[in-house]
Amino acid sequence: MKAAPCRVALAASTWAVCIPLLAGLAFGEGMLNLPPQPAPEYYGDVLLNRTPKEKEVAPVYFSHWVHRVKYTCRVCHYELEFSMKSNDTAIVCDKGRMGGKFCAACHDGKVTFGPKEEGKETCDKCHNTSGSPNTKVFQELQNRLPKDRFGNEIDWSKALDEMRITPLDSLSGGTRGIVNIKVFTLKAEMSGIPSAVFPHKTHEQWLDCSSCHPELFNIKKKTTQSLRMSNMIRGESCAVCHLRVAFPLDDCRKCHPSMRGRAP
Repeated sequence: MKAAPCRVALAASTWAVCIPLLAGLAFGEGMLNLPPQPAPEYYGDVLLNRTPKEKEVAPVYFSHWVHRVKYTCRVCHYELEFSMKSNDTAIVCDKGRMGGKFCAACHDGKVTFGPKEEGKETCDKCHNTSGSPNTKVFQELQNRLPKDRFGNEIDWSKALDEMRITPLDSLSGGTRGIVNIKVFTLKAEMSGIPSAVFPHKTHEQWLDCSSCHPELFNIKKKTTQSLRMSNMIRGESCAVCHLRVAFPLDDCRKCHPSMRGRAP
């Protein structure tokens, strides 16, 4: 934390500016006790492990960045009805067939690899705890997309806006009109922390309104209590995504754009 400008004798008016600056920096650089971030190519990996241990089936690692290039979040979390919360969706694998639902809507051997290839089962492609991401493919993707500081170190929303990626918004190939509700400004309760902003359009491009409402945010109650950082550190509200999948909470200035300190 660079506090050197405050070490000289300052007038009271200057301290009034300096103290909030220090508060913002400390807030963004360690006070929250956020979980450590994995390497960029592993960021967004989700462990799916609802299968009873006695069945001796390895869990599934789901890589968000692999799928995010091809589909918006809406496809899985709305059309395919995957819960926004990890491991919250009960799936009967049935050797990858899944009754044609969930993963099997695409992993059918036509859209992409299915439960069998050349007569052999492909279970280990998904049920594989020793697997690792394709680093070469990830680095190629990272090099051609806008850079970011955290998470995958890719600015996914900018990539979408600039049409550097064109993920499908529906398995049927349909498109939606964006309502584009105005940006909300949310006043921070903590002294010295500037207001946060919430851009509906950015989220609507990736998700469906039902992804957040009413389960995560009940708009009838019209309250912001769930938006407290203490709640988010526990993985609630915004942190259902912005802790381990979408850009992480470490990136303070994405939500608090007026926060001073290190450049984004």
